[in-house]
Parts: sequence; structure tokens; C-alpha cells
Amino acid sequence: MKIQSILIATAFLGSAWGPGKPSEKEKPNIILIMADDMGYGDLGCYGQKMIQTPNIDALAKGGLRFTTYYAGNTVCAPSREALLTGMHTGHTSIRGNFLTDEKEDPAMPSEKVTVAELLKGAGYHTALIGKWGLGGEGHSPETQGFDYSYGYLDQIQAHNYFPPFLYENGKKVMLEQNADGKKGAYSHHLFVDKTLRFLENSAKEPFFLYLPYTIPHGEHVIPDNSAYAGKDWPAQFKNYAAMITQLDSDIGRIMQMLKEKGLDKNTLVLFTSDNGANPGFAKFFRSNGVFRGNKTNLYEGGIREPMIAYWPGKIKAGQVTGHVAAGWDVLPTICQAAGIKAPAGIDGVSFYPGLLGTGKQAIHPYLYWEYYTYNYNWNKPDATMPRNWLDSRALRFDHWKAIVKSTPTDLAGKIELYDLAKDSTETTDLAATHPEVVKRAKGLLQAATKANAPYFPYKH
Repeated sequence: MKIQSILIATAFLGSAWGPGKPSEKEKPNIILIMADDMGYGDLGCYGQKMIQTPNIDALAKGGLRFTTYYAGNTVCAPSREALLTGMHTGHTSIRGNFLTDEKEDPAMPSEKVTVAELLKGAGYHTALIGKWGLGGEGHSPETQGFDYSYGYLDQIQAHNYFPPFLYENGKKVMLEQNADGKKGAYSHHLFVDKTLRFLENSAKEPFFLYLPYTIPHGEHVIPDNSAYAGKDWPAQFKNYAAMITQLDSDIGRIMQMLKEKGLDKNTLVLFTSDNGANPGFAKFFRSNGVFRGNKTNLYEGGIREPMIAYWPGKIKAGQVTGHVAAGWDVLPTICQAAGIKAPAGIDGVSFYPGLLGTGKQAIHPYLYWEYYTYNYNWNKPDATMPRNWLDSRALRFDHWKAIVKSTPTDLAGKIELYDLAKDSTETTDLAATHPEVVKRAKGLLQAATKANAPYFPYKH
């Protein structure tokens, strides 16, 4: 079934390019950079005043910046599946972060078709450097279309920036510099070194490089926070800011390498984040902008994220768009850029026409999210509480946003309704005064999800 899907997709090569398909040299390289737990407001180009991000700001100035782009989910694992498969979390297999009895993430089912598999079938060399987060040993990126990978497999290990080992092409590689608790090798630095090495050797064929870097996710540590050492801030906040500035500096190095190799004009660069920032940073730095909420909830602050597209000579510089897009739109967008047709039946809508300003830009009838959470203390499990429940659902349609929040004792939850055109901070619940909109929202909420996720809900 999976192989058939890939063959179907690659049979349509050239559909986005008009008659004929692009030659190998004409196919653009594609780099997808995704930060981890970085909020909408953490970048200068999105209003940040305290943290310096000149290189990412330059990408925005030289390309297209989205103001209404949403992550696939409010936590990392389901957001990553949505990004790679083009499906929203009413249709993904993973719909929350959780620990199994073996204390590691579940694997994304092998029959899921990723953008890497589609591009690989179209002649791309595919690589992932950073955090996979969609399965452990035996379920590494190589099983889902990546020719090369280096980094963490599961999200729990990725909390440690000085890990005793990482994985390269699915195989464990011990880091002697970090043996016995030593802190000699900072994982992010290793990722950037591997990235630059990949680019140094990438001139022979078109490539898709997926960079799900782990910073600024906690644990918030960095070898050098000197950029903010003089600030009268708690150490954690200095580190958080330094991590974002480190990411920005390294993106500058990547862009410089592209120029040196003569690859910049044939490379589409996309930058985003997997979900909103944590509450402390949202308050201190306004990391989630003006928006209500943060990581682990479906208010705007938990899911509205930066999206920047840069492609000199193709994307006109200095553009800002309010087009409403989401993580599951990335797959069809990349496919169209590569000249292949995305698989039928996905939830994503390509925003490629909007990048180049050519053709008609399709819009979503609605966007949908669902998020499961877990209530489980490994030291003192509470048998009276459900181990997992559908924490919340959210729906954006037109200018309306509907949210349904549940609790272990009220799984049905209550619907909230906000008019984002007038109330982007989701301050005033209008459910009581707009019953006709609530009725419409309930119908869409029911239609948007399928109970086909193998891991959710947990059995009590």
C-alpha cells in the first residue's frame, strides 16, 4: 500500500511545472528548518525586542513571512507527524506526547508516507539532522524515506544536550566526549557540523534537507550564553535567549555555505517551529507574541508559529502574507516545488502559488487540531485517573476559532468560540451569543476526526 502510494505520486512528475518535468539540475534543493518550542514572538521579524535574531530576520526581509501559520499540534511528536505526512491530527496516528511502559515514544506506523519518501522517489537525496521524535530503534528516519540521518530518535533522549550517544543512519554512535556524565560535545553543535558537511558534498543531485534542531527546547543549557551575560535576567532566561541566538547564527552559517557553493538561487528554504513556547518564556519574553496560551494548549499561543520562505530570484523579497496555513500544508507545498503531485486524500493544501505569486492560491475550508495529554506519575501512578484523555480540540473556520477543552472528569468538555478577526487574543468567549456558529462548529468538529489512531486513547 505504501509503495503504491509513492509510485502514484512520482508518476505525476512535472505537474506543477507545466508540460514536461524539470531536469535534475532544474529541481530545487529544499531545506526545511524547524526549531523546537520556539514561539511566534521569539524572532525580531515577529516583534521580539530582547533576543537578537539578525540572520532569520534577514531571511524574512529577503523572502515571505507568514503572519497566520499554525503548527501541526501544540507538542512535538504529533506536530512532526503532521508536518511530514500532510495530515492534521484528526487523522494522524500520534496525537500527543506520551510515555509507554517502556518509557519511550511510539513509532509512526510504517505505512505512513512522508514527504521524504515522495521526494526520494523523485530523485532527491534526503537527509534529516536533529530530532526525529517519531519512533525509536528499528523505526528511525531511514524507514521513512531518509537516505541519511543523524541525531536523536525519541523526544525523551533529546532533553539531554550532552547525550552519551546519538544515532547515525539508525545506528547508535557513542560520544566519548560525554561519557560518564562529561559535557564535551553539545548536540546542537554536532548537528550544525553535520549539516555543513552535508552541504559541502551535495552538488551532484537535488536534495531535501530536514533540520529539526532541538533548541531552544528544555533542558535550557548552552555552553556559551555570553551574548546575554550582562543582562539582569535569571540564568534560564539568559540560556533560552542564547539558544535562539545560537540557532540564528548557525542559520547564517548555513546560508553562507549555500552562497559559497552556488546553491542559494536554486534552494527553497523554509523556517518554522513545532509548537509554542513554555509559559515562563511567554511571559518574560512575550515568546508567543500577543497571543493567549502556550505549549500544551490549543489557544493561538500554543499553535501559531513563524513561517518564513526564502528563495532568491523566485520569491519576491519583503513580502508579508496573512494566508492561513498549517503544518500539514508543508508536504504538498514541497511536492509542488519539486514538481511532483502530492498524494490524494491528504489534509494539506499547497501554499506554493502564494510563494511565487503565480496561479490561484487554494484556501482551507477549516483547520483542525486535537491534542491528547497523559496523567501518569511513574513513581506513584494513580489508578483512579484515566491515564490519557482527549485534552482539547480546536477548529479554525473563516474568522472563527472554536475550542473544546476536556478534563478527566468531564471528557465531553465545553465549547468556546472566538472571533479572531476582532479578538486575536481569544479574550471573549462568544459561544452563548452565537448559537448558529456553535452549531456549525460542532458539525465540523465531528466530521474532522477519525478514531483510527492506534495509540489513543489509552486504556485505563
